[in-house]
Amino acid sequence: MDLSTPALLFPAISLLLLAYTNRYLGVSSVIRGLHRQINDTNKELIARQIVSLRLRIKLIIWMQILGVLSISFCVVTMFLLFVEYAQLGQSMFLISMLLMLFSLAVSLYELKISGHALTIELEDLDR
Repeated sequence: MDLSTPALLFPAISLLLLAYTNRYLGVSSVIRGLHRQINDTNKELIARQIVSLRLRIKLIIWMQILGVLSISFCVVTMFLLFVEYAQLGQSMFLISMLLMLFSLAVSLYELKISGHALTIELEDLDR
């Protein structure tokens, strides 16, 4: 493995973190909107949404933490390869890829919860 192999992850990680940040901003916008509406509408519906939003915020934070750790291990990999510690560099790269995989898995779970939150919104429209 040479220095260019872990460098391939850099563009993907940056785009992934940007996408995660956008999801976080979207959820925070929904929370602020709910905060304004809480006295005006169905409190039971909003309470259900808040439970979902709390979990989604935690998951998005974990997605970001795992993504940042992934890129950090990728940088360590490049340093180790640069100073010719190939075996240790390969181990760090494996950890980097696993962290990215975990970040993506958490992202999939958050997407599932996001879909459920939209179902709650649609229930309100059906009333």
